[in-house]
Amino acid sequence: MKRFASLFLAAVLGSASTMVAFKVLDKDEQGVKLDYINGTPTSRVAYSVNENGQTVPLDFTQTAERVTPAVVYIRSTQDGMSRRDESTDNSDPFREFFGPRMMPQGPTQSSGSGVIVNENGYIVTNNHVVQDADVVEVTLYDNRTYKAEVVGTDPDTDIALIKINEKTLPHLSFVDSDKSKVGEWVLAIGNPFNLNSTVTAGIISAKGRSINILQRNSEGGNTAIESFIQTDAAINPGNSGGALVNLNGGLLGINTAIASPTGSYSGYGFAVPSNIVSKIVEDLIQFGTVQRGWLGISIGSVNSQIVKEKDLQVNTGAYVSGFPEHSSAKEAGLQEGDVVVKIDETPINTSAALIEYIGRHRPGDKVNVTVNRKGKELTLPVVLKNRDGKTGTVKPEERDGFASLGLEVEDVSGNVLKKLDINNGVRVKELGNGKLAKYTDIREGFIITKVNETPVKSVKEFNELLKKKKIGELVILSGTYEDVPREFNYAFRM
Repeated sequence: MKRFASLFLAAVLGSASTMVAFKVLDKDEQGVKLDYINGTPTSRVAYSVNENGQTVPLDFTQTAERVTPAVVYIRSTQDGMSRRDESTDNSDPFREFFGPRMMPQGPTQSSGSGVIVNENGYIVTNNHVVQDADVVEVTLYDNRTYKAEVVGTDPDTDIALIKINEKTLPHLSFVDSDKSKVGEWVLAIGNPFNLNSTVTAGIISAKGRSINILQRNSEGGNTAIESFIQTDAAINPGNSGGALVNLNGGLLGINTAIASPTGSYSGYGFAVPSNIVSKIVEDLIQFGTVQRGWLGISIGSVNSQIVKEKDLQVNTGAYVSGFPEHSSAKEAGLQEGDVVVKIDETPINTSAALIEYIGRHRPGDKVNVTVNRKGKELTLPVVLKNRDGKTGTVKPEERDGFASLGLEVEDVSGNVLKKLDINNGVRVKELGNGKLAKYTDIREGFIITKVNETPVKSVKEFNELLKKKKIGELVILSGTYEDVPREFNYAFRM
């Protein structure tokens, strides 16, 4: 009986407290108050360390406000019709990053980003943003639009420099990318999917990455320089050529590529380090072309397999497997089997690190190369040369409007003219990498009979006619083929 009384009392007390609580909550709900803050407390979510070693709230807003006006939107236009449909061409390593460029009848357009690096209108972007463009337009942060001149390009690093005719522009300053650290906060600014002035944040995930996207080859082998800064800041098609900056607003790199199975952001973005970019910009402004020093060695990164096969005494570095012609390194005393472990005071842990460091130097520069040779370290002074084995300045190639056509013609025999029932003409002997091959469907063997309705009787006459044409002037080549005896017309601009 006592137990029942105790349970009953507990139930009553419980019910009473529940009713009281309900009444209190019910009373509170009648006057719910919502607080609004005039300002966004974004700086309270994390902290960073300033130059004085003090812990300060992390804040992206000031950096974004300072940097965004210096990042531009770039539109590239190609006149005419390409012989290749890039929408189905998988050979272009930038296709998924930059977006497929459809090839319909008439002009084609593509877009990207750029960074103003000088108040007088110099803008850095990627080479693949402006490559082969006939017209380059730049739209500033305040929507002013300008036609841009391509000052120079460097396919080996996928960097290009363009210029607009304007003064006192907001611009970014380069910072030493060597001093950046893995784990450091960075911002990526660009125009992904034509969404102007987009800012994303992330950290530096790795440095010195080589992803084999710059597949530029020459007679001397692959000449690409890849030592990317890897970041997890969201980068998408259209960010190409945009800025990667630190929290002080300093330019750390130029966003260039992504690693993605879909062509969109998947957590891996890559930027050309500012120390490479600044050297290229200085060369293009001062010399008109990149002045690149060459060590003259064939190398590969040291790994466990090479260590075992070659019985090496080090586990990192750049293994020297051979020497091409005009090798500065061989003349200085480097040997096959050496492992480059340091250049000057910079440790060399991979082949990408060596390529990056040498890529910042010009012909004639002296570097001290430290190698591990059978367990012993040697330091050898090397004077860098250019690709031709010289230490002088490389001059830019001069290519006039006629040379840019990539065309070689030859005279046609009288028997062929008689067979085709024509009185004159010159035959296209060879089509190189030029405007005609790019913008028209002309084939080798085409017999040109007229240039803009002017009859052509010889190679000399044909060359003189074209050399008189001004850049941008419309040219129409009329003629026929031996295997298709009817008239064809091919139009292009000089």
